[in-house]
Amino acid sequence: MYLGLIGSMLLSSGTMAQQATYVLVHGAWGGGWSFKQTDSLLRLQGNTVYRPTLSGLGERVHLASPDIDLRTHIADVVNTILFENLHDVILLGHSYGGMVVTGVADSIPERIRQLVYLDAFVPEDGQSVATAHGQQQTGREKPSADGLIHPFWSTDDQKFPHDVPQPAKTFSQPLVLKNKERFNIPTTYILTYEGDDPGKDAFAFFANRAKGYGWKIIHMQAGHNPQMDMPDKLVELLSKVGGEK
Repeated sequence: MYLGLIGSMLLSSGTMAQQATYVLVHGAWGGGWSFKQTDSLLRLQGNTVYRPTLSGLGERVHLASPDIDLRTHIADVVNTILFENLHDVILLGHSYGGMVVTGVADSIPERIRQLVYLDAFVPEDGQSVATAHGQQQTGREKPSADGLIHPFWSTDDQKFPHDVPQPAKTFSQPLVLKNKERFNIPTTYILTYEGDDPGKDAFAFFANRAKGYGWKIIHMQAGHNPQMDMPDKLVELLSKVGGEK
């Protein structure tokens, strides 16, 4: 009912956004399922949407392995774009997904029309999730003996969908960037924040890095997962970004 109401408003308003192709990349421990509502709303506007689930996560959790690394996840998205023969893509990465879309943009910049970082990591060459803040140390999450990083907030008795353990190498493997053409791609950073000061948000560090690159910065008052909590407002922002040349 919620999506139907929003869809009716979009269709009746006469403000349909320019049709575009979106590839939405989820964050750590998640899956393509986290963008389900966002996907539906974008499609109601006439867009084409892909929300690939990264190897070993989401509905692909049965394939989880300590051998999966950041390169694997980059290949997941690169191959989605290549095998679906997508061009002029609006590529969005949420949180950890910023690591992935940076690698994708480095690999196939010619296929990407715009990049969007949604409260996401913005790594530089040679950095990993663990060192992207410029610190040569890991975060508070530590790999377990099985080579996976387990989210402490997720338990086996939760109903699906829910977050699942993520291969540790996806956090520790440095990103290798070689193609400076990725900087020619128009890029927007959406910093979500709660409270009154965006500068205090945990991802403000990366928003400032993005600002240093000359990217467009958008502040969105929301939690870290607006694709689930505020999909209508997120789609409104994406529609504006997608309509820009």
